[in-house]
Amino acid sequence: MRNLVVLDAPSNLGLRPPAPGTVPGCYKLAGALREQRIVQRLGALEGGVVVPPRYDRGDWQEGDGVFNAAALAAYTRKLADRIEHHVRAGDLPVVLGGDCSIQLGASLALRRIGRFGLAAVDASADFRHPGNSERVGAAGGEELALATGRGQENLTDLEGLKPYLKDEDVRLFGIRDYDEERAELAALKIPTVTVGELREWGADALARAAVQSFEAPDVGGFWVHLDADVLDPSVMPAVDSPDPDGLLPDELVALLRPLVNSPHCVGFNVTIYDPDLDPEGTAGALLADIVAAAFTDAPL
Repeated sequence: MRNLVVLDAPSNLGLRPPAPGTVPGCYKLAGALREQRIVQRLGALEGGVVVPPRYDRGDWQEGDGVFNAAALAAYTRKLADRIEHHVRAGDLPVVLGGDCSIQLGASLALRRIGRFGLAAVDASADFRHPGNSERVGAAGGEELALATGRGQENLTDLEGLKPYLKDEDVRLFGIRDYDEERAELAALKIPTVTVGELREWGADALARAAVQSFEAPDVGGFWVHLDADVLDPSVMPAVDSPDPDGLLPDELVALLRPLVNSPHCVGFNVTIYDPDLDPEGTAGALLADIVAAAFTDAPL
């Protein structure tokens, strides 16, 4: 049985400031989940913290590309070093973000080892890139595009390993039914499952089908990325872009369980929850409950 290892990646480098002179509060996610005793509830080992660089966009302006790019590149390598170590050791890292740009660290780490897939559970595809948008800038909304080789070279081709993920090795769950990126993803043959489709076909069945699809002999396994905004804002309002018509907690647990408990799953991260937007801590407590229930089969 593999050891779960909880590792903090409290980076907010990939999000726009919520207000002038402020920084995104998602860097507090890891601390909030630790307050909920997530390490003990998972029966996990302690993996420590990968400390990010300072959030400083300098004189960045729209049209300058991805802000914090140099810091993001450095942090991606640093986080990849830690994740790679645990995966090679046979551990299953549970990475507490952070914004979604931390996913680049996992993708780079796995690309160093071989070919791996990604099961992304997210309200949006995070697929903004220069080919489909003039508002490229925040890597937290662009990490899947960057990981699949779309965007500026100083983020897409670290260590000459572009792309970190092949299009055909990505599975997306929880996209809103009205998401405008679906047409491009369909043309690229990147499978997506919307909230409506998940309810129609069943979360457990869809997750098991995804696991089976990653069992190809030339694929070494897959990583699971969870963005808290996949949940409906009625239960998870503490995110930077709360979109209506999201998943409910029991639906999310049903989706995650077959994914994270598969022997082909090599790691997991959770992102975007912002404790600054959750003064009572109720949304953070729910998120910790969901993660614990997914890994341990504990009741939600």
